[in-house]
Amino acid sequence: MIMSQSRHFSSLFTVLIFICLVYTVSASSPSLHPDEVKALKDIASTLGVKHLNLSEDPCLTKTLVITQDVLKEGHNSTIRCDCHFNNNKTCHITHFILKTFSLPGRLPPELSKLQYLESIDLCLNYLHGSIPMEWASLPYLTSISVCANRLSGDIPKGLGKFINLTQLILEANQFSGIIPEELGNLVNLEGLVLSSNQLVGSVPETLGRLKNLTNLRFSDNHLNGSIPEFIGNLSKLKRLELYASGLREPIPDSIFRLENLVDLRISDTTAGLRQFPHIISKNLKYLVLRNLNLTGPIPTTIWGLPNLMTLDLSFNRLTGEIPADAAAAKFTYLTGNKLSGKIESGPFLTASTNIDLSYNNFTWSPSCREREYVPLFNVNTYESSRSKNRLTSLLPCSAISQCLSYIKSLHINCGGPDVTIENSRGSILYEGNYGLTGSATNNHGKNWGFSNTGDFMDDKLPEDAYSISSESPVSAKYPELYQTARRSPLSLAYFAFCFENGSYNVKLHFAEIQFSDEEPYARLAKRFFNIYVQGKLIWEDFNIREEANGTHKEVIKEVNTTVTDNTLEIRLYWAGKGTTIIPKRGNYGSLISAISVCPSSESECGVEVKTPPVTKEHKSRIYPLILVITALILSLAFLIVGAFYWKKCVRNADSGKRGSFSLKQLKVATDNFDPLNKIGEGGFGSVYKGRLPDGTLIAVKKLSSKSRQGNKEFINEIGMIACLQHPNLVKLYGCCCENNQLLLVYEYLENNCLADALFGRSGLKLEWGTRHKICLGIARGLAFLHEDSAVKIIHRDIKGTNVLLDKDLNSKISDFGLARLHEDEKSHITTRVAGTIGYMAPEYAMRGHLTEKADVYSFGVVAMEIVSGKSNANYTPDNECCVGLLDWAFVLQKKGAFSEILDPKLEGVFDVMEAERMIKVSLLCSNKSPTLRPTMSEVVKMLEGETEIEQIIADPGVYGDELRFKRFSEIGTSSLPSDYLVSIPSSCESAYDLYPLSPESTVFSRP
Repeated sequence: MIMSQSRHFSSLFTVLIFICLVYTVSASSPSLHPDEVKALKDIASTLGVKHLNLSEDPCLTKTLVITQDVLKEGHNSTIRCDCHFNNNKTCHITHFILKTFSLPGRLPPELSKLQYLESIDLCLNYLHGSIPMEWASLPYLTSISVCANRLSGDIPKGLGKFINLTQLILEANQFSGIIPEELGNLVNLEGLVLSSNQLVGSVPETLGRLKNLTNLRFSDNHLNGSIPEFIGNLSKLKRLELYASGLREPIPDSIFRLENLVDLRISDTTAGLRQFPHIISKNLKYLVLRNLNLTGPIPTTIWGLPNLMTLDLSFNRLTGEIPADAAAAKFTYLTGNKLSGKIESGPFLTASTNIDLSYNNFTWSPSCREREYVPLFNVNTYESSRSKNRLTSLLPCSAISQCLSYIKSLHINCGGPDVTIENSRGSILYEGNYGLTGSATNNHGKNWGFSNTGDFMDDKLPEDAYSISSESPVSAKYPELYQTARRSPLSLAYFAFCFENGSYNVKLHFAEIQFSDEEPYARLAKRFFNIYVQGKLIWEDFNIREEANGTHKEVIKEVNTTVTDNTLEIRLYWAGKGTTIIPKRGNYGSLISAISVCPSSESECGVEVKTPPVTKEHKSRIYPLILVITALILSLAFLIVGAFYWKKCVRNADSGKRGSFSLKQLKVATDNFDPLNKIGEGGFGSVYKGRLPDGTLIAVKKLSSKSRQGNKEFINEIGMIACLQHPNLVKLYGCCCENNQLLLVYEYLENNCLADALFGRSGLKLEWGTRHKICLGIARGLAFLHEDSAVKIIHRDIKGTNVLLDKDLNSKISDFGLARLHEDEKSHITTRVAGTIGYMAPEYAMRGHLTEKADVYSFGVVAMEIVSGKSNANYTPDNECCVGLLDWAFVLQKKGAFSEILDPKLEGVFDVMEAERMIKVSLLCSNKSPTLRPTMSEVVKMLEGETEIEQIIADPGVYGDELRFKRFSEIGTSSLPSDYLVSIPSSCESAYDLYPLSPESTVFSRP
């Protein structure tokens, strides 16, 4: 009997083990198909990848590891997979992205082994060859993007067999020959970008079959023939770009009747005169009709286009007057026409627009210099007057009307400070030319000035930089002249007035310091511009790199000219040629380092920088001076030796502790924690700016002896962030634990926190594109923490003050002092509540129920702050039916009043679809039910427009009646459970911020 029971028990135990094994296998994570793992090795080899690492499944990490180094800005090695095969056990790659790695190989035919591939993106590499025809066998392939490579030869006719393609991006390569008529077979194509190649011939009529095109670009080629009529029949077309394409006018009128056009750019075509076209589309945001020989008046309908942001009608032959009630687009360029009349009255010239009126025939009143727009850098009046007085014509709104003296030499250090050089005449001063510059600027001094026209379109930066500097030395006789340069996206003129008439030698100094030869893909960048002296074209399609035979090398161009009316002008003009995507989108235009002008009879000239002569009185001071100089040299030698020793110490100190700094090193880096270097103050203590021996800027977070954050959060932050590397997470360089001092060393971020930028304390103006980029960056950072990092992390304190902005306004999540690990097998964590009121999810704030959905809720709050420009901590709606920012936004979105939610600082300039999408995502993320909130990876796809947004079915989450109807400032400790660790913001400050913090923030914690 006992044996029988034992046998039954043994059988039952065996069955249970079997069930467990089956369950374990069925519950295991899906993995990439073995054939595709093998294919990846072949693909990597053909691309020229040196360090492929497949130790982790790329479908699980969503990344293909191809380098041993830390990823640099712009690197993208994303792999996306579909894991719904074989009962969710097998994955197949659908998206293959390797961008900005300078891969030196060829486009791999082996990609055809990834039979479920939908998208290939290999932009910004150094690949050669052509497009493999093996890819035509991929049944699901819809997108090919291989921009900015070395691909050459004819565009393959076989591309006509890729019938499922919707995107074909071949920009910035070396394709030559004609555009194959077989591309007309790609009837599903929505985007065709062939710009910046060497294509010739006419555009084939077969492309007229591409009725689904929304994006068509042929700029910067050598095409010929007329602009095709069929383009006017592409009714879905939204963007048409024909900068310097080589095609001739006339431009078919049917193009201007396309109703869906949002972005129309045509420039520098060879043609005869024609009247300004009648434009139908009310959706236009960007209209560029530059250097097309347009004549007649500007139609009044142009001034009424409701969404127009950029209007560029420069260098035509337009006449007539600007209507008194005309409202200008934010960027309006009318330079180089024959427009006339009075323009000072009416709404046209305002502080919120950038208007270039240079090279026209307007009439200005003598009092125009007294008007409020003259001191601003957003209205350019250079050469805009029809006055017979040369100075008044040149500078109509300045106080200069006659010359009291004359000069006969000119030396300018473009884009930089004053520089003194030594030549055969002695010490010569090159006057500095830096400071505030806008897209429509006229700035002048006593005898010379400059005029700048244009903004760098498509760079998505809120403010353009017109002066650049080089971190690398320039090979030149006087290298200090080339460390800075001024650049311009359209037209840049340097002018001198009260200049003595006569013959002069003009020297223009150039060095390519923006493009570099160090990164292979950056070698593919091409810059072309035209150079005019005294209105005459001297050099066409000038290329600095070709002239100097490399980057960071000087090239000096000389020309003789004559001054007859006491004025001299040197003008640089970008005629639409060259790449615009390398190293980043928006890098193009003219560039100049310095200018020197001397009488033709003198090889060297200039204003000598005089030094006082040595007299008897001074001789007695020579010997002490020699002693001082000797002492300085010895001190410098000791400093150099000390710096070398310090650098060695930083590299080797505490080698057993990676990222460890000594207190001595941090004292030296911060000048002994000099109060002048303090950049923040908060509950943790003070934050100081410092500099390491190699020049790296750092932020040192120093624990205060009175800090309530304590050792536990300090250790927690080190443990959480030390192993994390992501473009949207702040970098922790190391720490210091010495002499009872606790310090964290972070990367230094120039633009401080998002809250400061949004709520006005930083002076930054965040345009819509920047806001969308910031929001998407936060989402990507959280998606990495929740799903893609080696350890799954819940941040617990996402808010505007814990999101930092770098110099390019990229968002980086900071402050991991409250973060918690989240183990996959646990549905949630029950923990004491810690965070900031107004940003905590209701289930966490009231019950301590913590999942990654708590971060999703906080993200929803921050996203709404980004959209609305209002702080959730401080905003109280006027409507009594609403409680707080989220309730207010929820009520408005139900009414469909999305525009009322948007920040008034945007001045109505935003992408309607993106704004609506972001508002819906914010409300979805802040749903009171955590199960209805999306994951952060789903949020990323929603913000990018890849997936549809679910219907918002409930109002935003709230904390309950006990907290719902109280303002945050009215909440005291009596309102909170005893185990809370909560920050109550008085404005937008935090007790845990890395950057400028307010001591007004309060932290409540139990003893």
